[in-house]
Amino acid sequence: MAEMTIRDALNAALREELIRDENVFIMGEEVAEYDGAYKVTRGLWKEFGDKRVVDSPITELGFAALGVGAAMAGLRPVIEFMTFNFSILAADQIINHAAKMLYMSGGQFNVPIVFRGPNGSAFQVSSQHSQALEAFYANFPGLKVVMPSTAADAKGLLKSSIRDNNPVVFLEQETMYGMKSEVPEDEDFLIPLGVADVKREGSDCTIVARSFTVPQALKAAEIIKSEYDVSVEVVDPRTIKPLDIDTITASVKKTNRLVIAEESHSFASVGAEISHQVMENAFDYLDAPIKRISTVEAPMPYARNLEVAALPSVEKIVAAVKEVCYL
Repeated sequence: MAEMTIRDALNAALREELIRDENVFIMGEEVAEYDGAYKVTRGLWKEFGDKRVVDSPITELGFAALGVGAAMAGLRPVIEFMTFNFSILAADQIINHAAKMLYMSGGQFNVPIVFRGPNGSAFQVSSQHSQALEAFYANFPGLKVVMPSTAADAKGLLKSSIRDNNPVVFLEQETMYGMKSEVPEDEDFLIPLGVADVKREGSDCTIVARSFTVPQALKAAEIIKSEYDVSVEVVDPRTIKPLDIDTITASVKKTNRLVIAEESHSFASVGAEISHQVMENAFDYLDAPIKRISTVEAPMPYARNLEVAALPSVEKIVAAVKEVCYL
């Protein structure tokens, strides 16, 4: 095992897949000569050249469209958006073309493409650069949606996404790029899509968290254990679509309580869908109403104190666990 940052794990995954398959190429703004806006593609242009790591103009709709066409022709593009907020400009290509092509062509055209980049809030980038868009993309059949929370997950899931024959929306979190964890030193290390991970075993309450809220949930679990001797299980779906509801339901049946922590807004969110599916599959096991922690229903403020107040936090998750456990 090697300790590395999420940024370096993503870089390693991209490099290994570029070596493994000559059909893989990367395209996006500043991915080549500048080494990537967040240095995820650092060194790849120098190693693989202009045809494999391609700088694009500032035209998300254009280079996303080029990627979709290349995927239909047999290549495996990795399209980087400098922030997923900019992917909104390319939504027609992602939703109306990549997601629907296999169905509309009667199975004649696969679209093996990955759309990746930072999703959600950063550090004071204000409302137009802070949206968590996983629920938006998960709403459309034909797209897989992936959200890693550790370096190992980032590497294993990205490699699986690149090898998948379907379009994958791969959502990273900008504030997490520098977080370190252990990663297997196996160049063929893969994590299958659609499989959740129990990040911490527990018996008294389940927290379902993803991406930004996973480290918060783990800290909250430690606090609850030390202060109240309550054992909290933390489940990370890792893949939003397809969703591994079986692992989540099994955890709830064991703990009888559920808190959902997510960075996105609460209305029509992934958390709302998880809550609904748990109610369908494990209602009789619940000893308390499901509690959700989300970003406040407002555009993200610029001021740091207001930004912190708007986002999920360890303290909010602790309070939610205390509420469902009647502490």
